[in-house]
Amino acid sequence: MELGTIIFLLIIVGLIGYVVSIYNRLVRLRNQVRNGWRQIDVQLKRRHDLIPNLVETVKDYMSYEQDTLRQVVEARSRAVATEGKGPEASMAAEQGLSGALGKLFALMENYPDLKASQNVQQLMEELASTENRIAFSRQHYNDSVMAKNVAVESFPSNIVAGLFGFRQDQYFEVETHERAVPKVSLR
Repeated sequence: MELGTIIFLLIIVGLIGYVVSIYNRLVRLRNQVRNGWRQIDVQLKRRHDLIPNLVETVKDYMSYEQDTLRQVVEARSRAVATEGKGPEASMAAEQGLSGALGKLFALMENYPDLKASQNVQQLMEELASTENRIAFSRQHYNDSVMAKNVAVESFPSNIVAGLFGFRQDQYFEVETHERAVPKVSLR
């Protein structure tokens, strides 16, 4: 074999190795994004399991707020119905549930007996802990999405991504109304 042929073959093998390494990196990033979503899913399941207990506990205290309780239950049902339908469907439903829970928590402040209940306090602490875990999982998911999206858009990995059908993923974003600073009154 001549030297020119050997060099050509080495270049081809090097290019193939480079493409394989880019492909493997894209696969690793895709799986990291999927794992990030699964972590959110675990926390959302925990949240969905806690909400019926909370609603049942506060129902007797909040006899005048049945509409709010109904909204929370309906929002939870919509969120549970999106399980397994992918991040996009779940994100929208979860944002609706977050809004309904926020309204419920705000109304609960008007019921001193309710706030003093040991069961309600315990459920609220568990739900607050779960909300913190969800926030952390969302952050991890968005970090994973960013890493994958950068790889999908960057040269030369964008060529490999296009050849093998890798696409950008959607970030878990907060709706505009959830960004508003809550009004707190100490009077």
